[in-house]
Amino acid sequence: MAKQNDALTEMRSLIDPAKVADPGSELIDRLATRVAEVRKKRGLPRRVLSEMSGVSPRYLAQLEAGEGNISVMLLQRVAEALDVRIEALLAEEVPLDHDVQRMAVLFRQAPLEIQHEVRRLLAPQNPAMMRAGRICLIGLRGAGKSTLGRMAGEALGIPFVELNRDIEEHADMPLAEVMAFYGDTGYRRLEAEALERISAKYDRVILAVAGGIVAEEKTYAHLLERFHTVWIRTSAPEHMQRVRAQGDHRPMQGNPAAMAHLRELLKARTPLYAQAEAQVNTANKTVQSSLNNLLAVIANKRFLDPGT
Repeated sequence: MAKQNDALTEMRSLIDPAKVADPGSELIDRLATRVAEVRKKRGLPRRVLSEMSGVSPRYLAQLEAGEGNISVMLLQRVAEALDVRIEALLAEEVPLDHDVQRMAVLFRQAPLEIQHEVRRLLAPQNPAMMRAGRICLIGLRGAGKSTLGRMAGEALGIPFVELNRDIEEHADMPLAEVMAFYGDTGYRRLEAEALERISAKYDRVILAVAGGIVAEEKTYAHLLERFHTVWIRTSAPEHMQRVRAQGDHRPMQGNPAAMAHLRELLKARTPLYAQAEAQVNTANKTVQSSLNNLLAVIANKRFLDPGT
């Protein structure tokens, strides 16, 4: 024990207290820089800012020099005098320009049609920016979208959402009742609204959608604009086998031509699914192998990287 104490004493003696970073020093330095930058940008002498905020010129000078440990209440008064939100003075990233902040408020308050038009105008400047961090799995039922999406979300530490589950939650009824009550047209409207909700809520997410969403031109266009898309595909026999394994025998009951119909549906939708940025073929693959392929696609194409 004595030897351990001697060792600790020796280690402490080697530490230069002046070189040990104060946990709050970085925040204070950032705050000092931000206050000075915003004040100068507004063209406010320190004396005028002092009069507007009620904080003394000497205290403001210390604050901008990184020597003042200002209280939250005083900082709020300084922020109001500078006409910025208090978090803009503390955030790690450089705060948005004042006019840009106002535009963001206008965008949030605008009708959906106006928001769509703004996105349409801005997206060509950097199309990948709209999709960064959001991944959508498309394809016919039975390809493995839900299974792979859930597993990929767990592996990557990001949320997984099924569009139909979101519709059920907001309609407060099972999907079968949604279809019976609203009909196909009403369901497609709810589908588009759910896509809007998820786009607005999540910056990073893996989404699985129903196979027929690609047939809705406007909704599919919005999906392609806001999500990196991966077509999860398999063979027609495996589609049928997996759907039956899920307990749904409807494709087979009373319909001997079900397989032919499935092949025709897959053939008709292939050009639409092929608009996806990537594909993962799960035919004759284990779940783990398909998951590895999906994760490789996400990594190689940098779908989760900001602005790519």
